[in-house]
Amino acid sequence: MTANTGSVVATEALSKDYLAGVVTVHALRGVSLAVNRGEMVAIMGPSGSGKTTLLNMLGCVDLPTQGRYWLDGEDVSRLSDGALSRIRNEKIGFVFQTFNLLPRLTAAENVRLPLLYSHRRRPREAASQALERVGLADRLQHRPSQLSGGQQQRVAIARALVMEPAVVLADEPTGNLDSRSGEEIMLLFQELNREGVSILVVTHDLQVARHASRVVRMRDGRVVADEGMADGVDARDVLAAMPPPEPDEAAEEGA
Repeated sequence: MTANTGSVVATEALSKDYLAGVVTVHALRGVSLAVNRGEMVAIMGPSGSGKTTLLNMLGCVDLPTQGRYWLDGEDVSRLSDGALSRIRNEKIGFVFQTFNLLPRLTAAENVRLPLLYSHRRRPREAASQALERVGLADRLQHRPSQLSGGQQQRVAIARALVMEPAVVLADEPTGNLDSRSGEEIMLLFQELNREGVSILVVTHDLQVARHASRVVRMRDGRVVADEGMADGVDARDVLAAMPPPEPDEAAEEGA
């Protein structure tokens, strides 16, 4: 297998073994996967299926024991720590369940953080543009404690987008949100995907996965199914069918 120019992510027989005492744990067992540019793919599986390990491989947080991984056409399987740090900063946008915002920094300052560690030049207004892109143009100077959970996740998404990465990796992005806020985040992901952003969402929740165009199912470190999402949903329709938010919730979003 060689890198496919149409794939933003491609792996070949990716394996990861861990030593737990005297026992070898096979966390990934020969995973071959390709994600095309502009796709939105959900990775699903029960606890222990290997989806988190795969996310760490795709995010260049960890290296495989065997196999190869191409990101944006570059073989990153055996890069040095310094090269991997550059890849994580410039080519991968991370979105976490717990937002991972620094509490003392404003929204704009949180979004600006990746720019401070990059050698690639970005315009000075990149952070404010990213926040505008996620609907928070009027929240630049708000700190996380002044924002709702949904707004904090939007800041995290803006931070993930500010370097214009090759792919966004989202790990249980709605796990800390109520149903409406979670659906609004999935709407944002769908809108970004329609703009051409490549997105991988790791989730245990089928309802979240149904927002993707394709689902990869894992079990025991292997891909056991990779198929189009036959019963996918449009977040706009889901939100339209939801009851309106309570007045205090609406006020919190607009605070």
